Amino acid sequence: MNYDIRATEVRVIADDGEMLGVFSVPDAVRLAEGRGLDLIEIAPTAKPPTCKIMDYGRYKYENKKKQTEARKKQVIVQTKEIQLRPRTEDHDLETKAKHAKRFLLDGDKVKVNLRFSGREMAHQELGYDLINRFAKMLESHCILEVPPQKEGRQLYAIIAPDPLKIKDIKKRAEKEKKEKLKAAAAQDKDPEDKATEAH
Repeated sequence: MNYDIRATEVRVIADDGEMLGVFSVPDAVRLAEGRGLDLIEIAPTAKPPTCKIMDYGRYKYENKKKQTEARKKQVIVQTKEIQLRPRTEDHDLETKAKHAKRFLLDGDKVKVNLRFSGREMAHQELGYDLINRFAKMLESHCILEVPPQKEGRQLYAIIAPDPLKIKDIKKRAEKEKKEKLKAAAAQDKDPEDKATEAH
């Protein structure tokens, strides 16, 4: 800002957005001061660097506001874990798949862990099959980001929500909800209609 700008020459933009041209830093600062404003370097890597004549306090405020907005728009993706065993029953698998679908709908990733104990290590193919079967149960919601991989005595896979599939599921759910509300409203109306007809 102002005399702290290290370049010898700068391209200057007026506070109304008009391009004023290339000036030496002292001349550009005097120009800004003449308008009761500051000279602020906005593109230091440009050749020559670009500066804008503006109110520094307002510039700081707008920058802070932009950063706050950007933070609000940031989606924090969490990774939820689901534990499986090589001998997990079908019913349990379905229950765990329901939980995983809920996590995926919330925008979270799911890490599926399958731990081998004792002699189960001799039949690792069963673990791979089970994780692949589990991923298949979720294919309407996700993409397999990391296929089953071995890590010590366990296998793991990472399943991520597929944005297009999730959007479609939410849209369908919203449509069904509206139709149910419409049907319920129509049912509530019927008895009144009948009563009116009776009179």
